[in-house]
Amino acid sequence: MSQPTPAPLILRGQRFDAARPAVMGIVNRTPDSFYAPARHGDVDSAVARAAAMLDEGVSIVDVGGVRAGQEGDWVDEATEIDRVRPVLAALREALPNLLTSLDTWRAEVADACSGLVDLVNDTWQGADPDLLGVAARDGVGYVVSHTGGLPPRTDPVGVDYGPGDAVVDEVVRVLSKGAARAEAAGLPQEHILIDPTLDFGKTTLNSLTLVAQTSRVVDLGYPVLQAISRKDFVGETLDLPSDERLEGTLAATAIAAWQGATVFRAHDVRATRRVLDMVASIRGDRPPARSDRGR
Repeated sequence: MSQPTPAPLILRGQRFDAARPAVMGIVNRTPDSFYAPARHGDVDSAVARAAAMLDEGVSIVDVGGVRAGQEGDWVDEATEIDRVRPVLAALREALPNLLTSLDTWRAEVADACSGLVDLVNDTWQGADPDLLGVAARDGVGYVVSHTGGLPPRTDPVGVDYGPGDAVVDEVVRVLSKGAARAEAAGLPQEHILIDPTLDFGKTTLNSLTLVAQTSRVVDLGYPVLQAISRKDFVGETLDLPSDERLEGTLAATAIAAWQGATVFRAHDVRATRRVLDMVASIRGDRPPARSDRGR
């Protein structure tokens, strides 16, 4: 069966494509992250978790210092820097070959972490227009996201993109425009990761539709990030709390991987790695680790 061929993501000489999709592990330096096991209150804990994720098959570790939603206290730039920079510095020293990502929407935070990251994960659709410039200056990867135009840490209310697949049309339009802006800033295509950004500015039905039509995002010609792990759209679909959403997450992961998404942001690294490798082999992009049966 013919499937979309994803564009590769290349960071610091490491290539991720259909044969080798990437797992982006999550390290949150926030005391109020929605999924408690991803919270790391000190640097040593964060580094230990990153080392464990390497053993589980992680490709990139994404470090964030601010909760995505409205709950919890407001976090200013200085506090965010104090949370993330020491972890990124410790990771670079302890695990120098590990690719690191910074989850932020603020140029000031990315600038403070210059030289310590391989990817800037701009989760709020360019809310700070200077953030892209920092990524371009440093020659690192950049995530182009779609959040429906909402300001950072805004929970969606009254979302309406129109009937049927209109949400997909809008996401494809915004991501195409954002990727073109990133290229105009000097980033090569293999450094530009596009993310439909499930849950952000979207209803559960919107997110389900975007997973089902991942191939339309892949067709834009840039590597695609899907951040599915334990999100609210999984919880609402199955009526489950965050700590019971693994199976739903992995089902959606397999569907998006089959359609050519390249990177998957995940809390459960080992399980996600195995799903991605299995899907890649079924697609014919990755040979089995061994094939002895019947010989």
